[in-house]
Amino acid sequence: MLNARNFDFPLPPERIAHHPARPRDAARLLHVAGDGWHDRIVRDLPDLLRPGDMLVANDTRVIPAQLGGWRGGARIGITLDRPLADGTWHALARNARRLHPGDTLRFDGADDLTAEVRGRNPDGGVALAFNLEGGAFAEALRRAGALALPPYIDRPAGPTEADAQDYQTVFAQHEGAVAAPTAGLHFTPALLDALAARGVSRQTITLHVGAGTFLPMRDDNIAAHTLHAERGEIRPAAADAINAARAAGGRLIAVGTTALRLLESAAATDGTLGAFNGTTDIFIRPGHRFRTADLLLTNFHLPRSTLFMLVCAFAGTERMRAAYAHAVAAQYRFYSYGDATLLERAA
Repeated sequence: MLNARNFDFPLPPERIAHHPARPRDAARLLHVAGDGWHDRIVRDLPDLLRPGDMLVANDTRVIPAQLGGWRGGARIGITLDRPLADGTWHALARNARRLHPGDTLRFDGADDLTAEVRGRNPDGGVALAFNLEGGAFAEALRRAGALALPPYIDRPAGPTEADAQDYQTVFAQHEGAVAAPTAGLHFTPALLDALAARGVSRQTITLHVGAGTFLPMRDDNIAAHTLHAERGEIRPAAADAINAARAAGGRLIAVGTTALRLLESAAATDGTLGAFNGTTDIFIRPGHRFRTADLLLTNFHLPRSTLFMLVCAFAGTERMRAAYAHAVAAQYRFYSYGDATLLERAA
């Protein structure tokens, strides 16, 4: 039985970053290769990749997903989680026990925005049908909502104006994420230009990261843990381009665990991709047989987290434990606003 305790490690609180590197591509980069690890910076990526390689990044755009609402005179806190296929939103609610199907919620900051409760889950989740959609809904969220920053980023007064820019990647295009695909936060236009000049191409796919990414693992038995479903899309042109790059001998570099999870969800047994539009709750842990990416660019993850389990599956558990011990000793910065790793897949 895989046990979560095997993925624990000491992480001093001061190693968790509360602000990003400036400029973004000045963040440190730990290259974990077959011959060990090498201390670099993100701006070195063009030197570490080859002509013909392809980056695959997540182009989801983070929405201001935290809303303060009211059911009559009762205060309700809402965090949007993911859009559902029927047009409603799955949301996490504080004081969810006060909500019942048919209730109407109104929201601070946007008098024109309301939501009807369509259903309630025992875990505190609710299905909400909003009265606005498209651009009108996005505009109302900008007025009423706030970023749902991870709880380990210290913002006693709430997200700042700088966070509104810092917590969005250069690839961001399709609105729907609650949390940023943080590996993409390291890229700048100048770095993308340098990669293109090196002969490294790129494609984007979409996975709307949900609020479930912040939920801790409560059971030592990893097999008992399930991930919240997230909506994703790989468009036909992107699938064709990725397949062509691999067929030509190029390596595939997944920019972030979200891109990797979507690629693995959509791949056939031989690793080829087709168009994908749906949900995935794939939980990648040691024992997973990878079919797509050759390298993974990702941030440093927290102890006992599903994402640390994912990188152990990709690059080897003992190798990653040793690399993370080095990163802690060398004072790398961890998690969403922290430094990055470039991982070569274990044979």
